[in-house]
Amino acid sequence: MSRVYFDRREITLIMGLYGRMVAAGHWRDYAIDGLASRAVFSIFRHASEMPLYRVEKNPDLARRQGQYSVIAMGGRILKRGSDLAQVLKVFDSRRFSVVKGR
Repeated sequence: MSRVYFDRREITLIMGLYGRMVAAGHWRDYAIDGLASRAVFSIFRHASEMPLYRVEKNPDLARRQGQYSVIAMGGRILKRGSDLAQVLKVFDSRRFSVVKGR
């Protein structure tokens, strides 16, 4: 059984966004998981918490809604598509607001 992983180009795009958000003080930790059906990049405010956001790659959805998605903490899909750069733009949106820590 093969696992799904992000490739170098995908990781470069995700880590670019992650670096900007860390520099702005919004995010502090991340985890990458390669699962049987999808790859997941989880974004945390603190390592001991649930992820604020998940960037997922699910190749099974490539011909339908698109293989990339950004999912909020509550499970709400913020954006989905076939182009990772476009999907990650949900974080550049003026509608996007970072949840403040305690």
